[in-house]
Amino acid sequence: MSARDRRNILLTGRPGIGKTRVIVRLADRLRHLHLAGFYTEEMREHGHRQGFRAVTFSGRTTVLAHVSFKSRSRVGRYGVNIAAFEDVVLPELRRPCDVTFIDEIGKMECFSFPFVAAVRELLDGTTPIVATVAGKGGGFIAEVKTRTDVEVREVTHSNRDELPRLLAERSA
Repeated sequence: MSARDRRNILLTGRPGIGKTRVIVRLADRLRHLHLAGFYTEEMREHGHRQGFRAVTFSGRTTVLAHVSFKSRSRVGRYGVNIAAFEDVVLPELRRPCDVTFIDEIGKMECFSFPFVAAVRELLDGTTPIVATVAGKGGGFIAEVKTRTDVEVREVTHSNRDELPRLLAERSA
């Protein structure tokens, strides 16, 4: 199967390299299409990261994780609010669209079993997916990177500004 036959694209790379930047810029290039999905934003106070917010393409937002959250589901110093994430993101992933964006398939998001099931279903479907995925991780994170219907692209400093254009040209 050639890269062009793989309709699902997974962007990976080290934290902070610009995977979300690629997602947002690609979505901007594809704004003439019907888009669904979400991207994440850091929440900063006084220059320090305090959490992460999920922003959907239909305009809803929720705090995914925060240092002040008391939760059994934790990644580092962040408590994860699975219920709020599911309430906002799962309906978004069910919206009919031309392309679905998922930022990201990572440890925080994978605490949600319904999210994992929804992503599996989307990957098995016919709508193209563009997702970021954690560079490391077992379980579902490792599973998605080994699928034959995905192309895994590493985001680097040298390619992150060019990737949105290259990926948009593929969908043309």
